[in-house]
Amino acid sequence: MMRINHFMNSRRTVIILAYIAFIALGMPDGLLGVAWPSIRTDFLLPLDAAGMLLTAMVAGYLVSSFSSGPLISRLGVGVILAFSCALTGIALVGYTFVPAWWMVILLGFAAGLGAGAIDSGLNTYAATHFKEGLMQWLHASYGIGITSGPLIMTFTLTSLGSWRMGYIIVGGFQVVLALTFALMLPVWNQKRSDQTNNENTALTDYKTPITETLKQPGVWLSILLFFIYAGCEFSLGTWVYSFLVEARSIDAGIAGLLVGSYWATFTIGRIVAGIFAKRFNVNDMVLYGLICAILCSLLLWLNPGTFLSLGSVTLIGFAIAPIFPAFMSRTSVRVGLRFSANTIGMQMAAASLGVAIIPGLIGVLARRTTLEIIPLCILILFLVLIGLHLYSLRLNQNFKLEN
Repeated sequence: MMRINHFMNSRRTVIILAYIAFIALGMPDGLLGVAWPSIRTDFLLPLDAAGMLLTAMVAGYLVSSFSSGPLISRLGVGVILAFSCALTGIALVGYTFVPAWWMVILLGFAAGLGAGAIDSGLNTYAATHFKEGLMQWLHASYGIGITSGPLIMTFTLTSLGSWRMGYIIVGGFQVVLALTFALMLPVWNQKRSDQTNNENTALTDYKTPITETLKQPGVWLSILLFFIYAGCEFSLGTWVYSFLVEARSIDAGIAGLLVGSYWATFTIGRIVAGIFAKRFNVNDMVLYGLICAILCSLLLWLNPGTFLSLGSVTLIGFAIAPIFPAFMSRTSVRVGLRFSANTIGMQMAAASLGVAIIPGLIGVLARRTTLEIIPLCILILFLVLIGLHLYSLRLNQNFKLEN
């Protein structure tokens, strides 16, 4: 009985630590959108220079995410958590001290390295051991982190007059988390021992070649789903502040709160989705969420009234909340168990590429035309995403019939 209680306590502790890790991952992502007008003013940068920093972060993310499997097998999840949080925290604080933009870009690459391995590793772990409800809550933890980022940055800008202090606060939090994870290494080690004796085969136990995985049509569909979704989600979070302040003349404090509300309802939506995951079809949750996001994006673009257009930003966050974890938890349904571990890594890589490429392209379009093109781009992306989602459901149905 004592061994069972110890196992349950270890499992509970690991779940809590996984949630904290995703909070840490989310916090830096919520800073840039609010801080960017001040950053580009200090460094004398054009509007679309944010794409350079995002690209550097994604490059680092890709390097570590592709090597996450061997790293976790050799070092353990706890070591990866501690090291990545420390690296990310040091990089974020470093933003505030370097005098040149190219140095910020190098630090962005380091921050991406810190996030990539832990993100891919925990998603693979969660896809193996967490049910859909826990998966939604795990990604809700990311929402908590990314919600707090804009609020922290808005506070430091309006009260302290500095974007640098926002990065120092969040970077300091990352370092504290790194120390916490380092102290909790025995818990992760115990969990891995229990898992070997009691758990089912993990997705990483399937040694399927990458070349064979890439031959599956469901894999490429998954890559497209994550590329477009992540790019769309992050584009709105990155550009809506600049759009509201510079194109719609909304007060900076109100705009910052709206960005925070976007990520807040995003988080609430995932919590709610986790509660009702057992009662409702996950695919229907995705479909209805996309329909709502399309309607809200249309309102933001057409701007029929200030209240409606501003409220649509908040509603979009709630509407799209279940999509990413739902796509992740249904990976094995789209591609099969043998290809799931490889596909999850590719999905995370595709999502990071979407974060780097799509917001940057939207920034280029906005610079060459007008900031009013931002909500139109978001609308088009959601339309493409719902089309891909419906096609994936049809492909899955055909796969079941053939087998």
